[in-house]
Amino acid sequence: MPTGRVKWYDADKGYGFLTSDEGGDVFVPKGALPAGITDLKGGQRVEFGVVKSRRGTQALGLKLLEAPPSVAELRRRPAEELHGLVDDMIKYLEAKVQPDLRRGRHPDRKTAQQAAKLVHAVARELEV
Repeated sequence: MPTGRVKWYDADKGYGFLTSDEGGDVFVPKGALPAGITDLKGGQRVEFGVVKSRRGTQALGLKLLEAPPSVAELRRRPAEELHGLVDDMIKYLEAKVQPDLRRGRHPDRKTAQQAAKLVHAVARELEV
């Protein structure tokens, strides 16, 4: 089966085009999409059957080879920015939490809550 990438797809219009790895563009109608899929993202890798029609080459039985990136992935911060967040978190924990722990006691409630919020926020940024 031929493979390629989604060139563009308009869910409102119900069609789009693929760029075949063998060269050339292939029309893709809404009916060629897998069950449960209503949209395709540009650049997505696909496998498809082909039929020649009066209007040119048309894709049939489209199969996604890679899932589109999740919204979380698209909004993910660059690694350089995450490095700064982690570095700031470490500095905060060393300055505000670690001294109390070294003395054998827990930090006060406000400091502990702030530290927990900070750690959770950094963890959310690291998750995919």
